Amino acid sequence: MAKKKFNDRPFAYHQEIELEIATLTNLGVGLGRVPHPDDAASKWVVMVPFSLPGERVRARVFRNHKNFSEADLVTVLTPSPKRIAPPCPLFGRCGGCQYQNLAYDEQLAWKRRQVEELLKYMADVVFPVSPVIGSPVEYGYRSKITPHFNAPRPGVAELPIGFLRQGTRFDIIDVPRCEIATAPINARLAESRANVRAKAAAGAYQRGGTLLLRDASGRVTTDYDEIITETVGDLKLHFLARDFFQNNPFILPAFTGYVREQAAASGAKFLVDAYCGSGLFALTAARAFEKVAGVEISESSIVFAKQNAVANGITTATFQAGDASAIFAGLTFPAADTAVIIDPPRKGCDEVFLKQLFAYGPRSVVYVSCDPATQMRDLKAFLAAGYTLTAVQPFDLFPQTRHLECVITLRRA
Repeated sequence: MAKKKFNDRPFAYHQEIELEIATLTNLGVGLGRVPHPDDAASKWVVMVPFSLPGERVRARVFRNHKNFSEADLVTVLTPSPKRIAPPCPLFGRCGGCQYQNLAYDEQLAWKRRQVEELLKYMADVVFPVSPVIGSPVEYGYRSKITPHFNAPRPGVAELPIGFLRQGTRFDIIDVPRCEIATAPINARLAESRANVRAKAAAGAYQRGGTLLLRDASGRVTTDYDEIITETVGDLKLHFLARDFFQNNPFILPAFTGYVREQAAASGAKFLVDAYCGSGLFALTAARAFEKVAGVEISESSIVFAKQNAVANGITTATFQAGDASAIFAGLTFPAADTAVIIDPPRKGCDEVFLKQLFAYGPRSVVYVSCDPATQMRDLKAFLAAGYTLTAVQPFDLFPQTRHLECVITLRRA
C-alpha cells in the first residue's frame, strides 16, 4: 500500500518554527499558538511533547491535522523555572512518562487545573477541585510493569524489550531499567530480559509478547497465574498477578480511606461496590457500614473477594457475580439508605449500567476513575438524573506521567 502523502499545509514536513508554550493538555503535551502562515490574523495550534508552559521553544513539525499541527521539541530557548533534569536517560524517547522534566509540585498543580477544565468544558460545571493528593513516593512506586517485545528480526543483535517509543504505535524502545518501577522489579528485570533474549535466539518466538513483573511487598513474580498478596493498611488482599489492582501501594491507604469517608459521609448504612474486583474498596470500607455488598461480572474475582473477606475476619460483606444487564438484581439494601462506589474501566460507565444505577437510585455515589475525561462525560448523566456534585478530589497515583485518579462524590437531590 502506498504511503500516505504528507499534508504540507500550513507547514512543510520538518519545517522548524519558534513558539511560546501556553498550557499543558490532559495528555501531558505542551500547547502553543502561532500566526497562521496563510492568515496572520488567526492563530494556529501546535502540540509539542515535553515542552512546558511559559517556555519559548524551537519545534520541528511532523504532522498537520485539520485544526492543529504536531511537532517534535528541538530545543528549549527560554526554559520554565519549573523545568528540572529528568533522572531517566530515556525520557523524551520512551512514551511511558511525560513529566519527569517538571517539578513535582507543578505536576500536581497542572493535574488539578486539567480536572477543572474537563469539568467546565465536558460537563459544563464550574466546581472547586480540591488540591491533588500527591504520592508519598515520586519514583520507584509502580508495583507492576508489562514490558513488550516485537517479533525477533534477523540481523538484529539484541531484541528491544521495553515500552512504545514516544509518538509511535509499534516501535519498542529498549528499557533496561524503569525509574518509576519499584526497586525489586528493577532488580528482577535484568533476569527476565535475559531469559526472553535467550529464548528468542533459540527461535522460541514467532511473534511479539508481553512480560509481567509484579511486586507484592518486595516479592516479584513473573507468573500471570500466581496468587499474590497485597497489604493495604491492616488488610491483606489476595488476587492473581494478572488481575487488575491499583499499582501504587504507597498511596493506597490514603486513597481507599478517602473513598470510605466519602461513601459514609451521606449517613448511609449500606454500601454497594459495583465494580468490586477482589474487594479493595468494599473491604477497606466495610467497617464504616452495617452491611456491604460487592458486585462484579468476573466470577474469578468474586472468588478472591469472598476469600479475602474471610481471611480478614470481615463478616458483614457479601459478594456476588452479577450479569452486566442486571448488576443490582437481588440486592435487598433500601436505596435511600445505600451508598454506591463505582470504579469502572478507563472507558467509563456504559449506558446500560447507568440506567440500572439510576433506576436503583442510591442515596449517594462515589465515582472513582482513572480517566477524568470519561468521568466528566458520565457526570452529565448523573446531573440529569437528579444527583448533585458535592466533592472532586484528584489523587496522583502515577507521578511523572499524565495519568491520575479522580474521585467525585454525588448525592441524590
